[in-house]
Order: sequence, then C-alpha cells, then structure tokens
Amino acid sequence: MSLYPIPSNPVPEGAVTGVFTTADGRSLRFARWRPEGAQGTVALFPGRAEFIEKYFEVVRELLERRFAVAIFDWRGQGGSQRLLRNPRKGHVRRFSDYQLDLDAFGRQVLLPDCPAPHYALAHSMGGTILLQAVLDGRRWFDRVVLSAPMLDIAMVPYPRATHATARFLRGLGLGRAFVPGGGSAIVTNQPFEGNLVTSDPERYARAAAVTAKTPDLGLGSPTIGWLAGAYDAMEMLRQPEALREIRQPLLVVAAGAERIVSNAAIEHVASRLIAGAYVTVPAARHEILMERDIFRAQFWAAFDAFIPGSSPF
Repeated sequence: MSLYPIPSNPVPEGAVTGVFTTADGRSLRFARWRPEGAQGTVALFPGRAEFIEKYFEVVRELLERRFAVAIFDWRGQGGSQRLLRNPRKGHVRRFSDYQLDLDAFGRQVLLPDCPAPHYALAHSMGGTILLQAVLDGRRWFDRVVLSAPMLDIAMVPYPRATHATARFLRGLGLGRAFVPGGGSAIVTNQPFEGNLVTSDPERYARAAAVTAKTPDLGLGSPTIGWLAGAYDAMEMLRQPEALREIRQPLLVVAAGAERIVSNAAIEHVASRLIAGAYVTVPAARHEILMERDIFRAQFWAAFDAFIPGSSPF
C-alpha cells in the first residue's frame, strides 16, 4: 500500500507500509517506522477526515525522540476502505466499529512489529475511540495523550436537539445521507481564511496540497449516521459512572481557541480522571499538532514531561 508524498511533505525515511484486515473484513492502510535503538512505540490515531500523510511531520518529531511510530487510517477515510458508494461521505455504521479497527491494528501491527512500551497519541475523534477502548478494558497502551479530544461538538448550537434529531433520522433509514448542509467537497481543500483548525497557513496549505494531488485521500462532510454515533459515544463518555472506570494514565491537551469540539466537555472529563493531567495551549486552534511552532512547542513540552524517556535530540 502506497504513501503519497509531495515536495513539501516527503515520507519519513524507513517507512514500512501495508494493509491489515478487521474482523468484519475491512481493509485498512497502515505505516510504521522503527529507528535503531527505539525505546518504545508511539501509535498515532488521527481525527475525522485525516490521513497518514498529514502526520509525516509528527512522525519525524517522534523518531527524533527515538520512538518507533505506527499509524493507520480509520475505516471510511484516508487510504483505507470506504464504506459507501460515495467515497466522500464520512460514515460509519456504528461508532463501536472503530474498535474493530483498533483491535486489528493492535494484533496485526502494534504487538508483532512495534517495540514496547506502547504509548498512544490520539487527536479529536481518535481520542473518543481511545477512551471507549479504555472503558472496554483494552489496555494496549501504557500511557495515552489526547489532543483536543472530541467529547462534545462546539460547532452545534443545540447539541441535545441535534443528537435527538440525528438519532430520529437514523431510525428512519437516513443514516447514510450527508448531515443537512453537508456535501462531497473535501474538507482539507477549503480556503484558509475562516478555517477553525489552525492559524498556520503553511501547514494548512500542506495538507490541502496532499489531497489536491491525491483526491482519493480526501473526505467530505459526515453522514447523519456518523453524527448520531458520535453523539452516542460522547454522551456515554461524559457519564460519571464511566469516568470513574478510567484509570489509564492520560494527558489531555486542549486548544485555547477551540471552536470545533467543546473545551467545557474536555475540562469536565479531565477534571474527573483518576490518573489524568490536563493542559491548555492558549490561543491554539483545534489541530494543535498542525498549528504554529509557538503552540506546538507547548504541546511537545507537555508530551515530553508525560511520556517516559521522551526528549528530542
């Protein structure tokens, strides 16, 4: 399985790529790196509509810290198998299906080919999925870092009504339709002006250039089914009885200028974690790892303090 570089975003040296298959038969694309003398592995879990190539810079920074790195594209996005006839629809049948992706990745890529100890770095939707896995008793990772985890959606003015409407429409059989107002336009190809994900024009343009060259990596709006499933998952994770069950060491990093996910929900969850730490990067937007260097440096300082042995050369 190929990776798709551009001149401003080359593939980090030493990449091993391939495909693994989930228990329900989905084919998912992965890549991994193992530097000489690796002191452990950091597994990267992207957010909705993201793809492996978007994280090449992050991979290099982890390799500089002497970690092996593994990453894959979730079902329905990036270079993994799409789920609907329209490949631009961001869809999942139910949110728990992402656990099949995680389990297959752990058994077929992480455990056999990546040195322990294992750590996770998950962004946005990836954080939701990792927290669900922790609640289900899957202890793949010694420590987990969550970047702007999706625990509620700030873009929606009336979340309870939106959740109820999405569940109702899904029940009517409309789960595969785009959310109202959504469409097939690739989200990474939208103009920089007015974007909510980063204040860094160069990193924003880099991701757009990847999907401009390889449109098959791009994704449009989510479906009603995805939205209903996301709200089901987020609501469950915010429950007090669920939070009491999370004993996994977690570092939660929020973006101070967040407008996509809810910082109030992140703070609510983080403040109730038994083994958690919470950091806010002031003025950063949602994609902290794709932000300007002044914001990224704050993220990496928190990461290095939390992950044993992490320190750049």
